[in-house]
Amino acid sequence: MPTHILVAEDNIDIIAVMRDVLESEGYRVTCAANGREALSAFEREAPDLIVSDVMMPQLDGFGLLSAVRAHPAGAAVPFLFLSARTEMAATSQARQLGADDFLFKPFDAEDLTLAIRAKLDRRRAVERFDTRAAHLQTVLMLANVVEARDRYTRGHIERVQRLGLQLARSMNWSEEALAVLEFGALLHDLGKILISRTILNKRGRLEADEWEVLRRHPEDGAQMLAGVDHLRAAVPYLLAHHERWDGGGYPRGLAGTAIPVEGRLLAVVDAYDAMTTERAYRAALAKDDACAEIERQAGRQFDPTLAEAFVYLRRKSSD
Repeated sequence: MPTHILVAEDNIDIIAVMRDVLESEGYRVTCAANGREALSAFEREAPDLIVSDVMMPQLDGFGLLSAVRAHPAGAAVPFLFLSARTEMAATSQARQLGADDFLFKPFDAEDLTLAIRAKLDRRRAVERFDTRAAHLQTVLMLANVVEARDRYTRGHIERVQRLGLQLARSMNWSEEALAVLEFGALLHDLGKILISRTILNKRGRLEADEWEVLRRHPEDGAQMLAGVDHLRAAVPYLLAHHERWDGGGYPRGLAGTAIPVEGRLLAVVDAYDAMTTERAYRAALAKDDACAEIERQAGRQFDPTLAEAFVYLRRKSSD
């Protein structure tokens, strides 16, 4: 569905030009000749953005903006003022009422389209942040449930997330990929929810049948996320973080670049945190010793490029 823009302008020549420009850019456009008509259109059609003149009959731009912001659905709608008035008092009043920007007449088609794109991009960024924050709360709750059942992994999930983000940023991953990593790292052991506390907290070596149960947690976790649309992109972190570069891992025995990069990255940071954490059956390794082990396993257990980058980061880090 095309982005819907409401244009409020009492000059019929200007409004005709704006309609042509915006429709040529693929926007759906509703036009209103005054503020009162524009407010009715806003309440009826819920546009994605409003472009409004300041000086209009019946209800001016300031009155329209104030009414939109007071409406339950109007708090976050971008509002762009058009005006020939450049007085500081006018722009100050608009800011106080919640205007997003001013576009001063005369303007050309490029000025208009660039201003509208900027406001729409900002709104989408805010919406993504709000949605991501809400999802993150749910993910953190699930991660805390996992950790509460396994006494050996207190703080493990958050440390893996922090280290994973550091490594991914050093590899110039995109912001979108980093957002998925943020969720995937927190959820990578989700499948352990289905494993009994007896197995998770056993002090001695696991029996063969217990080990088989434990080895199922990547697939169990992946299945749990498969039906959750907004978390499906995180599935490779759950499914592939125990695969090995040499093909000796689980659950699928993938090797080399056949392993999703998400799993290859998490395998390094997950192993490092496990090595540097105290367990009932062994003491924690020092940072340098853990880094040396990752170097030894580069090209065998770990992706050699990611292993090298991670060791470099850890050795220059003060923590």
